[in-house]
Amino acid sequence: MKKRKLEVSVISDVHLGTLESHADELITYLNSIQPKKLILNGDILEVGQLHKKYFPPAHMKVIRKILAMASKGTLVYYVTGNHDDVLRKLSGTSMGNLFVVDKLVLELDGKKAWFFHGDVFDTSLQNTKWLARLGGSGYQLLLKINKTTDFVLRKLNINRYSISEKVKLNGKASKYVKNFEKAGVDMAIDKGYDYVICGHLHLPKKEMHVTKKGSCTYLNSGDWVEHLTALEYSLKRWKIYRYDHDKLSPFFMDQELKEMDMQELVETIAAQKEAKAKKGHKRNKFRK
Repeated sequence: MKKRKLEVSVISDVHLGTLESHADELITYLNSIQPKKLILNGDILEVGQLHKKYFPPAHMKVIRKILAMASKGTLVYYVTGNHDDVLRKLSGTSMGNLFVVDKLVLELDGKKAWFFHGDVFDTSLQNTKWLARLGGSGYQLLLKINKTTDFVLRKLNINRYSISEKVKLNGKASKYVKNFEKAGVDMAIDKGYDYVICGHLHLPKKEMHVTKKGSCTYLNSGDWVEHLTALEYSLKRWKIYRYDHDKLSPFFMDQELKEMDMQELVETIAAQKEAKAKKGHKRNKFRK
């Protein structure tokens, strides 16, 4: 089946290494697209859980798939988050088409897009205790309750109902979400950006904000724990992709991915970097 060609795809909050991560569905999604740029907008890995030695084959396949995409020409930007913040030590490094950054600015059809995970707001906003719970035991408990209710609702042929999302959108949590979005938009407008793209909240969203200082579109890529969503940019517009609404037949694992192991994928990406360096050296020599 033909893959959908995209300018940019953004995913975040996959939390590989946890029971709640929907790795199989994410692989299906990644197999269905051919983006020029893939933005991993934080919390792809649950680094704090790795000591528990829970990392099933499906989770490793996600990493292999991302490396395979980079080896075939997709520019992959790993934007660090609070659950994989150990990677911030590698910020600014790259290997072929794979880049590790803390934030990213791209120009898309004459407009500037600002990407970052969003946890930086934890120290600048009030009521941050809710966000701390978001990736902790309280949130995981809500997800387990969601799984039970989803099973019952499917048996009754009723649309799924997210208890955790209702909690986040009510009371103090709702106030935090609004403050989070406002802070991102205000900063983006001050910097002259047209789009601000975050993760962190696990709440997919696209909304235009207009203030006295200007306007900006706020976007959030959601997550692959509960909502199974991504952001896609194509034909000069953004849209929210929802896995549950995708009627396409599932894509199978790329044959290349079956045949190539991790070492081969890493060597392929590294070879790209070396080839680019040699090409740049030849250009400089010719100019002299």
